[in-house]
Amino acid sequence: MIDITKTFPGVVANDRVSLTLHKGEVLALLGENGAGKSTLMNMLIGLYQPDSGSIFINGVHRQIHSPQDSMALGIGMIHQEFMLVGNMSVAENIVLGMKDLPFVPPMGEIKKKITALSKRYGLQVYPDKIIHDLSVGEQQRVEILKLLYRGADILILDEPTAVLTPGESRDLNEILKRMLSEGKSAIFITHKMDEVMSFSHTVQVLRRGKSVAVKPTGDIANVQELANMMVGRDVLFSLDRGPYEPGLAMVEVKDLVMLPIGGGKPILDNVSFSVRSGEIFGIAGVAGNGQQQLTEAITGLLHVDGGSIHLGGKNMTNKSPLAIIKGGVSHIPADRGRMGVVGDMSVGENLSMKKYRTAELSHNAVMKKSRIRRFAEDLIERFTIKTPSQDTSVKFLSGGNIQKTILAREIDFCRGILIAVYPSRGLDVGATEAVRQNLIKQRDQGSAVLLVSEELEELLMVADRIAVMFEGRIMDILDANKTTTEELGMLMAGVAREGR
Repeated sequence: MIDITKTFPGVVANDRVSLTLHKGEVLALLGENGAGKSTLMNMLIGLYQPDSGSIFINGVHRQIHSPQDSMALGIGMIHQEFMLVGNMSVAENIVLGMKDLPFVPPMGEIKKKITALSKRYGLQVYPDKIIHDLSVGEQQRVEILKLLYRGADILILDEPTAVLTPGESRDLNEILKRMLSEGKSAIFITHKMDEVMSFSHTVQVLRRGKSVAVKPTGDIANVQELANMMVGRDVLFSLDRGPYEPGLAMVEVKDLVMLPIGGGKPILDNVSFSVRSGEIFGIAGVAGNGQQQLTEAITGLLHVDGGSIHLGGKNMTNKSPLAIIKGGVSHIPADRGRMGVVGDMSVGENLSMKKYRTAELSHNAVMKKSRIRRFAEDLIERFTIKTPSQDTSVKFLSGGNIQKTILAREIDFCRGILIAVYPSRGLDVGATEAVRQNLIKQRDQGSAVLLVSEELEELLMVADRIAVMFEGRIMDILDANKTTTEELGMLMAGVAREGR
């Protein structure tokens, strides 16, 4: 890619960016949220068209107008949100949308080819399995297999380990090594610095739409140097926190049960725990094991079939979301696009959503525009939200800056209980540092913080106690200072500790 430029209204997303990927190489593409990584990759797979610049594949100048064009050139992308149909089989998903299939696809031959590819790359995928019966790690293998089946030689992986256990991340590394040994190449987008050091051959850093560094990974001394390259300043990898002095229980969950519609295994299976003031209580687990439903039950978004939820000493079981909000509970949801913001509303309007009923932003039930504007500008500055203006529709921000908008609103509103679900997912190392500092600040100010995260390092860094969920149950609750990523990873995989 040579001198690629792409602009959107008010934003230069890519400013004369050049990128080179060699055969058999893993290139780690790094940058803060909004740096232009996704835009650059979306032009390589044909979702966007560059305003200027050229793309050469195997030395030949190419115009890539669509994802079909990119796949025909051997380029495929695995998105952070998997593109699979849950009620279809592995084999059906792998060939779905392929133009050269006959009206009645020869599924027997297709399954044989899938099985052969699966064995060749150590993917352990079975063609007849239904997608919704697979773990997240298995679904990711299906995504990789889908690209291999279609002949991709250049793989773009967007945050590929965000939803994997440590063991599954190591498996992915081995799969990549097998593919590279056959001359395939990969562009690897991640915010996990240790993965960059272990997975990649070359690192390229984007900052504010420009390429600011390209360096062999072997020439980078350590994770600290890598993080500093990315954000242009020193990044803290340890955080100051006050002494652990928990107070009264602010969140009390007892024997919580949630049943699926139509029967089957419980989504929540007799879940019990408490979160005290001045405490960060972490919940670990691979996505899909009940963590999100648990937090949505606590915040009134889902009803439970048994058990109780007490917030601030009051029974709030199956109360409405508005009642929970009025009780002073802040919620950073897992799905920022669907539940965290209203995309067509402005950044300023999204920031004021929790406070527009208060005297701070309204008078006699009339919202005061001047107060809302001052309030929004203050939060934009405090939380370094990158936006052309507060009047910009929030849907036009990068994913990381949408997340910052939600964080700013919820942390500002917090009145004693903060429920944060994957708050640093998709954030760059600098923004992640700020999120963790804000969580610790809330804890040190006496709030009860319930933190759901797939990042074991994050939980060990900021949490005081950690519960591990597997298939709707709490496997164990551990002292964060007395456990390890290996122990947590085993519990996440459903392996109980001896004596439990």
